[in-house]
Amino acid sequence: MARPPPKLTKTVSEKNLALLGEQRLAGLLMLAAAGDPGFKRRLRLELAAELGAADLAAELDRRLDTLREGRGRISWRKRPALVRELSGLRDLIVDRLTDQDAALALDRLIAWFDLADPLAGRVKDSRGEVTGLFEGAAPEIARIADRVGVEGAAPRLQSALDMRAAIWAPVLGRAAPVMSQALAGRLAALLRPGLETASARRRLVARRLSDRAGDVDVWLETLTAEERRSSGLGAEAARRLARDGRPAQARAALEATRPPVPRVVRGREERRDPAPEERWRSAEIAVLDAEGRTKEALEARWLQFERTLSPEVLRELVGRLDDFEDVVAIDRALAFAQTYFDLMQGVSFLMDWGAMREAAEAVLARPEDVRGDVESIPLWASRLAGRHPEAAALLLRAHVRALVAQGHGGDQLAGVLAELDALAARADRATANRPA
Repeated sequence: MARPPPKLTKTVSEKNLALLGEQRLAGLLMLAAAGDPGFKRRLRLELAAELGAADLAAELDRRLDTLREGRGRISWRKRPALVRELSGLRDLIVDRLTDQDAALALDRLIAWFDLADPLAGRVKDSRGEVTGLFEGAAPEIARIADRVGVEGAAPRLQSALDMRAAIWAPVLGRAAPVMSQALAGRLAALLRPGLETASARRRLVARRLSDRAGDVDVWLETLTAEERRSSGLGAEAARRLARDGRPAQARAALEATRPPVPRVVRGREERRDPAPEERWRSAEIAVLDAEGRTKEALEARWLQFERTLSPEVLRELVGRLDDFEDVVAIDRALAFAQTYFDLMQGVSFLMDWGAMREAAEAVLARPEDVRGDVESIPLWASRLAGRHPEAAALLLRAHVRALVAQGHGGDQLAGVLAELDALAARADRATANRPA
Protein backbone atom coordinates (compact mmCIF):
# COMPACT_ATOMS: atom_id res chain seq x y z
CA MET A 1 0.00 0.00 0.00
CA ALA A 2 1.37 3.43 -0.95
CA ARG A 3 2.16 5.79 1.90
CA PRO A 4 -0.12 8.83 2.21
CA PRO A 5 1.51 12.17 1.30
CA PRO A 6 2.99 14.14 4.21
CA LYS A 7 0.49 16.40 5.94
CA LEU A 8 1.14 20.13 5.60
CA THR A 9 0.59 22.36 8.63
CA LYS A 10 1.03 26.11 9.17
CA THR A 11 4.08 25.67 11.40
CA VAL A 12 7.15 27.29 9.82
CA SER A 13 9.58 24.36 9.82
CA GLU A 14 12.07 22.84 7.43
CA LYS A 15 9.75 19.87 6.85
CA ASN A 16 6.72 22.03 6.00
CA LEU A 17 8.68 24.43 3.78
CA ALA A 18 10.02 21.50 1.78
CA LEU A 19 6.41 20.58 0.93
CA LEU A 20 5.90 23.93 -0.84
CA GLY A 21 8.03 22.76 -3.74
CA GLU A 22 11.18 24.13 -5.35
CA GLN A 23 9.49 26.76 -7.53
CA ARG A 24 7.45 28.28 -4.72
CA LEU A 25 10.41 28.33 -2.36
CA ALA A 26 12.59 30.01 -4.99
CA GLY A 27 9.99 32.75 -5.35
CA LEU A 28 9.83 33.28 -1.61
CA LEU A 29 13.64 33.45 -1.39
CA MET A 30 13.71 36.12 -4.08
CA LEU A 31 11.14 38.17 -2.17
CA ALA A 32 13.21 37.86 1.03
CA ALA A 33 16.44 38.76 -0.77
CA ALA A 34 14.88 41.88 -2.29
CA GLY A 35 14.32 43.33 1.17
CA ASP A 36 17.44 42.05 2.92
CA PRO A 37 20.89 42.72 1.38
CA GLY A 38 22.56 40.42 3.87
CA PHE A 39 20.28 37.55 2.94
CA LYS A 40 20.92 38.22 -0.73
CA ARG A 41 24.70 38.07 -0.15
CA ARG A 42 24.29 34.73 1.60
CA LEU A 43 22.31 33.37 -1.35
CA ARG A 44 25.07 34.48 -3.74
CA LEU A 45 27.64 32.69 -1.57
CA GLU A 46 25.55 29.51 -1.50
CA LEU A 47 25.20 29.59 -5.28
CA ALA A 48 28.95 30.15 -5.63
CA ALA A 49 29.59 27.16 -3.37
CA GLU A 50 27.55 25.00 -5.72
CA LEU A 51 29.58 26.22 -8.71
CA GLY A 52 32.91 25.19 -7.17
CA ALA A 53 35.91 26.22 -5.06
CA ALA A 54 37.16 29.02 -7.32
CA ASP A 55 33.77 30.74 -7.49
CA LEU A 56 33.19 30.43 -3.75
CA ALA A 57 36.71 31.72 -2.96
CA ALA A 58 36.21 34.74 -5.24
CA GLU A 59 32.85 35.57 -3.67
CA LEU A 60 34.31 35.21 -0.16
CA ASP A 61 37.22 37.49 -1.10
CA ARG A 62 34.83 40.24 -2.21
CA ARG A 63 32.91 40.17 1.04
CA LEU A 64 35.97 39.86 3.27
CA ASP A 65 37.58 42.82 1.46
CA THR A 66 34.45 44.92 1.97
CA LEU A 67 34.36 44.16 5.70
CA ARG A 68 38.08 44.86 6.08
CA GLU A 69 37.95 48.20 4.22
CA GLY A 70 34.82 49.50 5.95
CA ARG A 71 35.22 52.63 8.07
CA GLY A 72 31.78 53.32 9.53
CA ARG A 73 30.82 52.55 13.10
CA ILE A 74 28.68 49.45 13.64
CA SER A 75 25.93 50.28 16.13
CA TRP A 76 24.65 47.91 18.78
CA ARG A 77 21.55 47.39 16.63
CA LYS A 78 23.67 46.12 13.72
CA ARG A 79 26.02 44.04 15.86
CA PRO A 80 23.82 40.88 15.87
CA ALA A 81 23.69 40.96 12.07
CA LEU A 82 27.48 41.29 11.95
CA VAL A 83 27.90 38.32 14.28
CA ARG A 84 25.56 36.24 12.12
CA GLU A 85 27.41 37.19 8.96
CA LEU A 86 30.85 36.47 10.41
CA SER A 87 29.60 33.13 11.67
CA GLY A 88 28.12 32.34 8.26
CA LEU A 89 31.32 33.25 6.42
CA ARG A 90 33.34 31.06 8.78
CA ASP A 91 30.98 28.14 8.27
CA LEU A 92 31.17 28.44 4.48
CA ILE A 93 34.97 28.41 4.65
CA VAL A 94 35.21 25.59 7.18
CA ASP A 95 32.36 23.35 6.05
CA ARG A 96 32.11 23.97 2.32
CA LEU A 97 35.33 25.35 0.90
CA THR A 98 37.63 23.08 2.90
CA ASP A 99 36.15 19.97 1.34
CA GLN A 100 36.61 21.46 -2.15
CA ASP A 101 40.09 23.00 -1.76
CA ALA A 102 41.78 23.06 1.67
CA ALA A 103 44.53 25.49 0.58
CA LEU A 104 41.98 28.05 -0.64
CA ALA A 105 40.04 27.56 2.58
CA LEU A 106 43.11 28.16 4.75
CA ASP A 107 43.89 31.42 2.96
CA ARG A 108 40.29 32.63 3.38
CA LEU A 109 40.16 31.64 7.04
CA ILE A 110 43.38 33.59 7.60
CA ALA A 111 41.72 36.59 5.92
CA TRP A 112 38.65 36.05 8.10
CA PHE A 113 40.76 36.15 11.27
CA ASP A 114 42.48 39.29 9.96
CA LEU A 115 39.11 41.08 10.30
CA ALA A 116 39.48 41.01 14.09
CA ASP A 117 41.65 44.12 14.24
CA PRO A 118 39.73 46.47 11.90
CA LEU A 119 36.37 45.39 13.32
CA ALA A 120 37.55 45.98 16.89
CA GLY A 121 37.73 49.70 16.14
CA ARG A 122 34.30 49.83 14.54
CA VAL A 123 31.99 47.83 16.79
CA LYS A 124 31.26 48.16 20.50
CA ASP A 125 31.54 44.59 21.70
CA SER A 126 30.49 44.96 25.34
CA ARG A 127 29.17 41.39 25.46
CA GLY A 128 32.26 39.93 23.84
CA GLU A 129 30.23 38.34 21.04
CA VAL A 130 32.57 39.30 18.21
CA THR A 131 35.70 38.55 20.25
CA GLY A 132 34.27 35.20 21.32
CA LEU A 133 33.56 34.31 17.70
CA PHE A 134 37.22 34.76 16.74
CA GLU A 135 38.52 33.04 19.88
CA GLY A 136 36.25 30.03 19.40
CA ALA A 137 37.35 29.51 15.79
CA ALA A 138 41.06 29.04 16.59
CA PRO A 139 40.91 25.21 16.51
CA GLU A 140 39.56 25.38 12.95
CA ILE A 141 42.86 26.88 11.81
CA ALA A 142 44.65 23.78 13.09
CA ARG A 143 42.16 21.43 11.44
CA ILE A 144 42.32 23.07 8.01
CA ALA A 145 46.09 23.57 8.19
CA ASP A 146 46.52 19.87 8.87
CA ARG A 147 44.41 19.15 5.79
CA VAL A 148 46.67 21.39 3.70
CA GLY A 149 49.82 19.67 4.97
CA VAL A 150 52.89 20.77 6.87
CA GLU A 151 54.90 22.31 4.04
CA GLY A 152 51.94 24.22 2.65
CA ALA A 153 50.41 25.44 5.90
CA ALA A 154 53.39 26.30 8.12
CA PRO A 155 54.77 29.15 5.92
CA ARG A 156 51.28 30.65 5.62
CA LEU A 157 50.80 30.69 9.39
CA GLN A 158 54.32 32.02 9.98
CA SER A 159 53.65 34.87 7.56
CA ALA A 160 50.37 35.71 9.30
CA LEU A 161 52.16 35.85 12.66
CA ASP A 162 55.02 37.96 11.28
CA MET A 163 52.66 40.52 9.75
CA ARG A 164 49.93 40.69 12.40
CA ALA A 165 51.33 39.38 15.67
CA ALA A 166 48.63 41.00 17.83
CA ILE A 167 45.97 38.91 16.09
CA TRP A 168 47.87 35.73 15.36
CA ALA A 169 49.81 35.14 18.57
CA PRO A 170 46.65 34.35 20.56
CA VAL A 171 45.10 32.44 17.64
CA LEU A 172 48.10 30.14 17.22
CA GLY A 173 48.44 29.80 20.98
CA ARG A 174 44.89 28.46 21.19
CA ALA A 175 45.29 26.33 18.07
CA ALA A 176 48.59 24.71 19.13
CA PRO A 177 47.15 22.01 21.44
CA VAL A 178 44.98 20.58 18.63
CA MET A 179 47.53 20.81 15.82
CA SER A 180 49.27 17.72 14.57
CA GLN A 181 52.69 17.32 16.16
CA ALA A 182 54.29 17.53 12.72
CA LEU A 183 52.71 20.89 11.91
CA ALA A 184 53.41 22.31 15.39
CA GLY A 185 57.03 21.17 15.14
CA ARG A 186 57.54 22.69 11.69
CA LEU A 187 55.99 25.99 12.70
CA ALA A 188 58.05 26.08 15.91
CA ALA A 189 61.20 25.49 13.85
CA LEU A 190 60.28 28.40 11.55
CA LEU A 191 59.90 30.66 14.60
CA ARG A 192 63.15 29.47 16.21
CA PRO A 193 65.64 31.95 14.67
CA GLY A 194 65.99 35.01 16.87
CA LEU A 195 63.91 33.69 19.76
CA GLU A 196 66.46 35.00 22.28
CA THR A 197 65.59 38.59 21.35
CA ALA A 198 61.99 38.04 20.24
CA SER A 199 58.98 39.63 21.91
CA ALA A 200 57.34 37.86 24.84
CA ARG A 201 54.29 37.26 22.66
CA ARG A 202 56.30 35.46 19.96
CA ARG A 203 58.25 33.41 22.51
CA LEU A 204 55.03 32.28 24.16
CA VAL A 205 53.62 31.10 20.82
CA ALA A 206 56.83 29.19 20.08
CA ARG A 207 56.71 27.68 23.57
CA ARG A 208 53.19 26.36 23.09
CA LEU A 209 53.99 25.00 19.65
CA SER A 210 57.18 23.30 20.84
CA ASP A 211 55.27 21.91 23.81
CA ARG A 212 52.79 20.31 21.41
CA ALA A 213 55.60 19.05 19.18
CA GLY A 214 57.68 17.74 22.07
CA ASP A 215 60.69 19.77 20.92
CA VAL A 216 62.70 20.39 24.09
CA ASP A 217 65.39 22.50 22.40
CA VAL A 218 62.97 25.05 20.94
CA TRP A 219 61.07 25.10 24.23
CA LEU A 220 64.29 25.93 26.08
CA GLU A 221 65.14 28.73 23.64
CA THR A 222 61.86 30.46 24.47
CA LEU A 223 63.08 31.05 28.03
CA THR A 224 64.86 34.23 29.05
CA ALA A 225 67.88 34.06 31.35
CA GLU A 226 65.67 35.15 34.24
CA GLU A 227 63.08 32.48 33.49
CA ARG A 228 65.78 29.80 33.41
CA ARG A 229 66.69 30.73 36.99
CA SER A 230 63.09 30.79 38.22
CA SER A 231 61.76 27.98 40.38
CA GLY A 232 58.84 27.51 38.01
CA LEU A 233 60.05 27.52 34.40
CA GLY A 234 63.63 26.68 35.35
CA ALA A 235 62.53 23.58 37.23
CA GLU A 236 60.24 22.66 34.33
CA ALA A 237 63.23 22.92 31.98
CA ALA A 238 65.13 20.47 34.18
CA ARG A 239 62.18 18.08 34.20
CA ARG A 240 61.85 18.17 30.40
CA LEU A 241 65.55 17.59 29.90
CA ALA A 242 65.41 14.64 32.29
CA ARG A 243 62.45 13.18 30.44
CA ASP A 244 64.37 13.63 27.18
CA GLY A 245 67.22 11.49 28.51
CA ARG A 246 69.74 14.31 29.07
CA PRO A 247 70.61 13.97 32.77
CA ALA A 248 73.73 16.17 32.79
CA GLN A 249 71.89 19.14 31.26
CA ALA A 250 68.91 18.46 33.49
CA ARG A 251 71.09 18.53 36.61
CA ALA A 252 72.70 21.81 35.52
CA ALA A 253 69.32 23.39 34.89
CA LEU A 254 68.03 22.15 38.23
CA GLU A 255 70.99 23.45 40.23
CA ALA A 256 70.62 26.86 38.59
CA THR A 257 67.17 27.11 40.15
CA ARG A 258 67.87 25.62 43.59
CA PRO A 259 65.78 27.50 46.18
CA PRO A 260 67.83 29.58 48.61
CA VAL A 261 68.10 28.50 52.22
CA PRO A 262 65.39 30.29 54.27
CA ARG A 263 66.67 33.22 56.28
CA VAL A 264 66.31 33.29 60.05
CA VAL A 265 64.91 36.60 61.28
CA ARG A 266 64.74 37.22 65.04
CA GLY A 267 65.05 33.55 65.75
CA ARG A 268 62.33 32.54 63.28
CA GLU A 269 62.64 31.10 59.82
CA GLU A 270 61.06 33.34 57.17
CA ARG A 271 57.75 32.20 55.77
CA ARG A 272 57.69 31.40 52.07
CA ASP A 273 55.21 30.07 49.56
CA PRO A 274 55.83 26.29 49.52
CA ALA A 275 54.54 25.81 45.95
CA PRO A 276 57.72 26.92 44.08
CA GLU A 277 59.94 24.74 46.25
CA GLU A 278 57.57 21.79 45.73
CA ARG A 279 57.85 22.25 41.97
CA TRP A 280 61.61 22.17 42.34
CA ARG A 281 61.43 18.97 44.40
CA SER A 282 59.29 17.32 41.72
CA ALA A 283 61.85 18.26 39.09
CA GLU A 284 64.63 16.92 41.30
CA ILE A 285 62.91 13.52 41.40
CA ALA A 286 62.74 13.44 37.61
CA VAL A 287 66.44 14.29 37.41
CA LEU A 288 67.35 11.57 39.93
CA ASP A 289 65.43 9.07 37.80
CA ALA A 290 67.27 10.21 34.67
CA GLU A 291 70.60 9.83 36.48
CA GLY A 292 69.73 6.26 37.43
CA ARG A 293 69.67 7.06 41.16
CA THR A 294 66.54 4.98 41.72
CA LYS A 295 66.82 4.54 45.48
CA GLU A 296 67.31 8.26 46.09
CA ALA A 297 64.39 9.04 43.77
CA LEU A 298 62.12 6.70 45.74
CA GLU A 299 63.20 8.29 49.02
CA ALA A 300 62.54 11.73 47.58
CA ARG A 301 59.08 10.63 46.45
CA TRP A 302 58.29 9.38 49.94
CA LEU A 303 59.37 12.69 51.46
CA GLN A 304 57.24 14.49 48.88
CA PHE A 305 54.26 12.38 49.87
CA GLU A 306 54.85 13.18 53.55
CA ARG A 307 54.86 16.90 52.73
CA THR A 308 51.83 16.90 50.45
CA LEU A 309 49.73 13.79 51.14
CA SER A 310 49.19 13.69 47.40
CA PRO A 311 47.46 10.55 46.06
CA GLU A 312 49.18 11.12 42.71
CA VAL A 313 52.62 11.08 44.34
CA LEU A 314 51.81 7.87 46.21
CA ARG A 315 50.54 6.18 43.04
CA GLU A 316 53.74 7.14 41.23
CA LEU A 317 55.82 5.78 44.11
CA VAL A 318 53.87 2.52 44.41
CA GLY A 319 53.99 1.99 40.66
CA ARG A 320 57.78 1.80 40.83
CA LEU A 321 57.88 -0.87 43.54
CA ASP A 322 57.96 -4.64 43.21
CA ASP A 323 55.12 -6.89 44.32
CA PHE A 324 54.53 -6.95 48.09
CA GLU A 325 56.75 -3.89 48.48
CA ASP A 326 53.91 -1.81 47.11
CA VAL A 327 51.51 -3.24 49.73
CA VAL A 328 53.95 -2.36 52.51
CA ALA A 329 54.32 1.17 51.14
CA ILE A 330 50.55 1.70 50.99
CA ASP A 331 50.11 0.47 54.57
CA ARG A 332 52.87 2.83 55.66
CA ALA A 333 51.24 5.74 53.83
CA LEU A 334 47.80 5.08 55.35
CA ALA A 335 49.26 4.87 58.84
CA PHE A 336 51.15 8.11 58.26
CA ALA A 337 47.99 9.90 57.07
CA GLN A 338 46.07 8.74 60.15
CA THR A 339 48.56 10.52 62.42
CA TYR A 340 49.17 13.55 60.18
CA PHE A 341 49.47 16.80 62.11
CA ASP A 342 46.44 18.20 60.27
CA LEU A 343 43.73 15.61 60.85
CA MET A 344 41.37 16.98 58.21
CA GLN A 345 44.06 16.90 55.54
CA GLY A 346 44.87 13.34 56.55
CA VAL A 347 41.20 12.34 56.36
CA SER A 348 40.92 14.03 52.96
CA PHE A 349 43.74 11.86 51.61
CA LEU A 350 42.28 8.68 53.14
CA MET A 351 38.86 9.39 51.66
CA ASP A 352 40.35 10.13 48.24
CA TRP A 353 42.31 6.88 48.45
CA GLY A 354 39.18 4.95 49.38
CA ALA A 355 40.50 3.96 52.82
CA MET A 356 37.19 4.36 54.67
CA ARG A 357 38.09 2.27 57.68
CA GLU A 358 41.34 4.14 58.25
CA ALA A 359 39.58 7.50 57.84
CA ALA A 360 36.93 6.55 60.39
CA GLU A 361 39.58 5.32 62.85
CA ALA A 362 41.48 8.60 62.52
CA VAL A 363 38.34 10.65 63.23
CA LEU A 364 37.35 8.54 66.25
CA ALA A 365 40.89 8.56 67.65
CA ARG A 366 41.23 12.37 67.50
CA PRO A 367 37.78 13.92 67.95
CA GLU A 368 39.27 17.08 69.40
CA ASP A 369 41.08 17.76 66.09
CA VAL A 370 37.96 17.53 63.91
CA ARG A 371 37.17 20.85 62.20
CA GLY A 372 33.72 21.40 60.79
CA ASP A 373 34.60 24.08 58.26
CA VAL A 374 35.71 21.59 55.60
CA GLU A 375 33.44 21.68 52.56
CA SER A 376 33.72 17.95 51.86
CA ILE A 377 32.39 16.81 55.27
CA PRO A 378 28.80 16.08 54.08
CA LEU A 379 30.16 13.90 51.28
CA TRP A 380 32.54 12.11 53.63
CA ALA A 381 29.75 11.52 56.13
CA SER A 382 27.48 10.03 53.48
CA ARG A 383 30.22 7.64 52.40
CA LEU A 384 31.07 6.63 55.97
CA ALA A 385 27.46 6.35 57.20
CA GLY A 386 26.94 2.72 56.18
CA ARG A 387 29.79 1.02 58.03
CA HIS A 388 31.13 3.80 60.24
CA PRO A 389 28.13 5.79 61.52
CA GLU A 390 29.90 7.01 64.67
CA ALA A 391 32.67 8.69 62.69
CA ALA A 392 30.14 10.14 60.22
CA ALA A 393 28.07 11.55 63.09
CA LEU A 394 31.14 13.09 64.70
CA LEU A 395 32.04 14.83 61.44
CA LEU A 396 28.51 16.15 60.96
CA ARG A 397 28.31 17.49 64.53
CA ALA A 398 31.45 19.51 63.89
CA HIS A 399 29.96 20.68 60.60
CA VAL A 400 26.77 21.84 62.34
CA ARG A 401 28.80 23.84 64.86
CA ALA A 402 30.73 25.46 62.04
CA LEU A 403 27.53 26.35 60.14
CA VAL A 404 26.02 27.94 63.26
CA ALA A 405 29.22 29.89 63.94
CA GLN A 406 29.19 31.18 60.36
CA GLY A 407 25.58 32.33 60.65
CA HIS A 408 24.03 29.72 58.36
CA GLY A 409 20.54 28.43 59.01
CA GLY A 410 17.31 27.53 57.29
CA ASP A 411 17.10 24.61 54.90
CA GLN A 412 20.85 24.01 54.80
CA LEU A 413 21.14 23.58 58.55
CA ALA A 414 17.88 21.66 58.80
CA GLY A 415 19.02 19.13 56.21
CA VAL A 416 22.31 18.49 58.04
CA LEU A 417 20.53 18.17 61.39
CA ALA A 418 18.07 15.63 59.98
CA GLU A 419 20.93 13.58 58.59
CA LEU A 420 22.75 13.89 61.89
CA ASP A 421 19.73 12.59 63.86
CA ALA A 422 19.54 9.51 61.64
CA LEU A 423 23.27 8.91 61.98
CA ALA A 424 23.19 9.36 65.75
CA ALA A 425 20.46 6.74 66.06
CA ARG A 426 22.42 4.34 63.87
CA ALA A 427 25.61 5.02 65.88
CA ASP A 428 23.76 4.34 69.14
CA ARG A 429 22.54 1.00 67.81
CA ALA A 430 26.07 0.13 66.64
CA THR A 431 27.44 0.92 70.12
CA ALA A 432 24.73 -1.12 71.85
CA ASN A 433 25.39 -4.14 69.65
CA ARG A 434 29.14 -3.98 70.06
CA PRO A 435 30.55 -6.88 72.17
CA ALA A 436 31.57 -5.85 75.68
